[in-house]
Amino acid sequence: MQTSRPGTPVLRNNGVLMKSRLERVSLLCLCLIVLAACSKKAPPPPPPQVSTVKVQAQSVPLERHFVGRLSPYYSSNVTARVSGVLLKRNYAEGSQVRAGQLLFEIDPTFYRAQLDNDLAILAQDRATYVNDHITAERNRKLLPVGSISQQTVDNSDAAERSAAAKVKADEATVQSARISLDYTRVTAPIGGIAGQQQVTAGAVVGSSTTDTGGNGTLLTTIQQIDPMYVNFTISSADLATLQQSQTGGSVDLAQQNQVSVRIALPNGAAYGNPGTLDFSDVTVNASTGAVNLRALVANPQRRLLPGMFVSLTVDFGRQNNVFLVPQQALLRDTTGAYMLLVGADGKVVRRDVETMNSLGNNWIVTHGLNDGDEVIVTGVQFAHEGAPVKTVAWQPPGSSGAAASSQGAAASSAAAASAGMAK
Repeated sequence: MQTSRPGTPVLRNNGVLMKSRLERVSLLCLCLIVLAACSKKAPPPPPPQVSTVKVQAQSVPLERHFVGRLSPYYSSNVTARVSGVLLKRNYAEGSQVRAGQLLFEIDPTFYRAQLDNDLAILAQDRATYVNDHITAERNRKLLPVGSISQQTVDNSDAAERSAAAKVKADEATVQSARISLDYTRVTAPIGGIAGQQQVTAGAVVGSSTTDTGGNGTLLTTIQQIDPMYVNFTISSADLATLQQSQTGGSVDLAQQNQVSVRIALPNGAAYGNPGTLDFSDVTVNASTGAVNLRALVANPQRRLLPGMFVSLTVDFGRQNNVFLVPQQALLRDTTGAYMLLVGADGKVVRRDVETMNSLGNNWIVTHGLNDGDEVIVTGVQFAHEGAPVKTVAWQPPGSSGAAASSQGAAASSAAAASAGMAK
């Protein structure tokens, strides 16, 4: 019978037990370390970085924006003032013409014949007047010697006066015939750009019944487009607000001839020549509730054309005690416009503001801000009311400081976001 060595199974069992105890102790220590690490609180995230500007009250141009329509400085309809066949056109359509330049010719045959007939009647009546004048003179000499009666002298004097009046009437008729003959040569009443002809050679044109030519056939139109008028309107409410603001001292309105007008063409390009306010109506349109205004602007290169719609920026004067704030700083919600400011304690506060107009890339704030207020321009999405922020000076876009500020703000915001996610 084989027997094992005494004590061998006991030693093997003790070694396994020791190894198991060591593993348990190691696992317990690891758990304690993990629990200790989890029990430590995460550090608070750094405050987000924002760009701010400090605002100061100032005076700025009082500008308003309108849409206007251009009209010529002078405009004249060229009409046929006598009847006849249109023989020819003597100008190039769309060209510059001078006052008195021949534009059209109407067949003068009838009017020349009429003038000749009137001249013949005038000559006949002048001869009659000469005979009546000689007879009257002779009778007046014979009356004192009693050779003729007073009745005969009176009759001869009346005949002389009638003949003289007939000559005057004939002279007027001849003058009228000359005028009608001159009307067959249609000339330009003003200098300017002559437009497209409305009738062609060979057409029969009608005459007018008045000297204005209002009922005659329209032949063409002449327009003087240097300078030009710009017609636009302002609401009576806005005009009353401006006048009331001037009374209160917050606005200084310029004199009418000192109100400057800048024009933007339909494609958005700026027009180089500024204009001035030329006319302000004193009547409010009952249908629109607006007041008519008109500006005068030079047009030497003929870039402005009649009927064109343009955008206007009108400088009415100066606006006092207002604040210029970059446009991205203005926020809006259901209660209205507001801005986020950095208070003296470095925390964000909300401030409701009033603004209606802009100047360049800035809003003109009329109420809600005070001198020295620090307004948040960029980073407003990371700023929360009552929370602290880190501020840097805001730089306009395009400057080197603006790029550095943007990078710093982005890094700070990213760090704050990462810390928040870790927490």
